[in-house]
Amino acid sequence: MDRPEVRDLVYFVAVAEHRHFGKAAAQLGMAQPPLSRAISRLERRMGVPLLTRTSRRVDLTAAGEVFLRESRRLLAGLDSAVRRTQQAARPRRLVVAAPTGTGAGLLAEMLDAYRSGPEPVPVDVHFTGDTGGAVRDGTADAALMCSSDDLDGLETVDLVDETPIALLPAGHPLAARDTLTMADLERDEHFQAQPPEVGLDELLDRIALGELVVLSGASAAGRLGSSVVAVPVLGVPAKQIVMAWPRATPSAARDRLVRAAVATVRSG
Repeated sequence: MDRPEVRDLVYFVAVAEHRHFGKAAAQLGMAQPPLSRAISRLERRMGVPLLTRTSRRVDLTAAGEVFLRESRRLLAGLDSAVRRTQQAARPRRLVVAAPTGTGAGLLAEMLDAYRSGPEPVPVDVHFTGDTGGAVRDGTADAALMCSSDDLDGLETVDLVDETPIALLPAGHPLAARDTLTMADLERDEHFQAQPPEVGLDELLDRIALGELVVLSGASAAGRLGSSVVAVPVLGVPAKQIVMAWPRATPSAARDRLVRAAVATVRSG
């Protein structure tokens, strides 16, 4: 088969997402006629119709739906390959993706153990709500994730079970309670089930100022100070925390970090 070029995939995805050749051409910074010719040429190469065209609208055929899904996957994979190649050319450094609200417990102990071990390299922590996406697209070398997350294509090692806690301002009416439920939290106008994607220090500042109430893991309790209170939340199962990294992507520095994490858990 005459293999499509990368630009063919880019052109097709733009048209498929806009459902309009003119809007797709504007996004791509090109005229509409050559874009239309490129898509027609792609269909001839593949031997299947990908689009149905009317004077007002463009729709995907069944084959086009499949090709859109596969094209997005291939382009994302190519972007990841470029990022990982660029990483390999930079000075050695590890990036660990961690969920917002990860505290001083496991993460800090793991990094301290790694830095005190043999041949450490600098480590940055990337706080994000999509740790799996960060490690898959090359933004991070490893990630702290939950065992219930999508771990397809990743190597993992089990670390700890993390019990849920609510983080509230010290003066909050619920802060004096021994335990809370999700129903208690959901009645609060400042509660966010998914914390904003900021570092833990900023998150705690916003909670202390009364802007937020969030659900977090117990590892955050070591960093609270006097302005933020942690209260256990009943009825929410503990999460098993794992460390994950891309399958078949070798890294001696990352492997030392994984070993340091496992050793930290076993000695705790």
